[in-house]
Amino acid sequence: MTPSRRPRIFYGYWLVAVAFVFMLLSYGCGSFVFSLFVNPLQSTFGWSRGQVMVGFTLFFSVQGFVSPLVGRLVDRFGPRIVIPAGAVAMGLGFLLASRATDIYMFYAGYVIIGAGSSGMGIVPCSAFISNWFRRRRGIALGVMAAGMGTGGLVMAPVVAHLLQGFGWRPTYLTMAIIICVVTIPLSLLFVRTRPSDRGLYPDGDSEPAEVNEPAAARNADLEGLTLRQASKHIAIWLLGLSFFVSGFSNTGALHAPVPFLEDIGFPTATAATALGTLGFGSAMGKIFFGWLCDRVSPKRATALGLGLQLGGVLVLLSIRADSPLVLIWIYALLLGFGIGSWLPTMSVLVSSNFGLAYYGSVFGVIAFLESAGTSLGPLFAGLTFDATGTYYYAFVTFAVLYCIAIPAVLLIKRPTHVAADA
Repeated sequence: MTPSRRPRIFYGYWLVAVAFVFMLLSYGCGSFVFSLFVNPLQSTFGWSRGQVMVGFTLFFSVQGFVSPLVGRLVDRFGPRIVIPAGAVAMGLGFLLASRATDIYMFYAGYVIIGAGSSGMGIVPCSAFISNWFRRRRGIALGVMAAGMGTGGLVMAPVVAHLLQGFGWRPTYLTMAIIICVVTIPLSLLFVRTRPSDRGLYPDGDSEPAEVNEPAAARNADLEGLTLRQASKHIAIWLLGLSFFVSGFSNTGALHAPVPFLEDIGFPTATAATALGTLGFGSAMGKIFFGWLCDRVSPKRATALGLGLQLGGVLVLLSIRADSPLVLIWIYALLLGFGIGSWLPTMSVLVSSNFGLAYYGSVFGVIAFLESAGTSLGPLFAGLTFDATGTYYYAFVTFAVLYCIAIPAVLLIKRPTHVAADA
């Protein structure tokens, strides 16, 4: 298609805003508000907190497990089709949860919600944003990813108000309606897989940027490796290892410190405030590391983010009952800001090393590994505490794993025959 005259506002920026909304709804409704339903469900059914929290584990586990499949569907049918399907699945899951009469029906609802969240979340959104941007890809992905944290800020008070006024069943039903009514029209009306679908070039350029680039660089980005071809290169294994162990460590270091701080005598309000500070740092980190990926090697940006997380864990290891409060804020800011690096750096690492032609399939596998680590870290910390009576050994383990993740990502080298293999 012959590119037409450039619009005043590049269409890709509108797509960043749309993807931001999708992330807000996917994570705001899927995970951030989950804890608000714990007490209402306990009151209705008499379930223990542990039984209710299994639903949260199912959400993240299924989300990660279906990510490779979602990636393949994105490559084959495009995000414009996959995202509405994911929204329908999330809506059906919340509908089922709203009608739950036993715990297995509740669990089934969150299995469907997790699958739907994957279908409208990071895999399809990062795929089309990566196509629309090249020079500004990092910052575009960072702004998109900030929608995850904003989902908590927006949906938590909305859901709390609905729970107080109407109860948990109507609240689940309302979330189902919001997701479908907002996501499906936005996706069908606005999402386009590539700039050429609207007669445009990436980044809003007036001519293709590749005319000034070597052919090898152009082909590496636009053609790329299939998942099978990528699996023959050590780069994908190093990438998967780094994000698996860092996901394991950062969620463990995120959730365990709240009971840890309470155990050593700090008020619950202090622990909760630290958690909020960590969330703020994560939102800012997503934008910063997206910006940084446009200016330095993405593996160096990733290593910096992992280094900040390691620093946060080392500060956590030094906190005692008589430690000054400033140490808690340093821990929260270091870990939170560092955690903010994971999505923009992971996406740019995939696109820059394996190209965009089969981005969904490759990214889906890395997202699965990251989610697997994420789901296991808090469990490991809890089991370690049960066995030893302290979180110390869990925190030491997290620090050691960061010492594996950082060199693993720095050793990544882009496959030299991307275009030829493709």
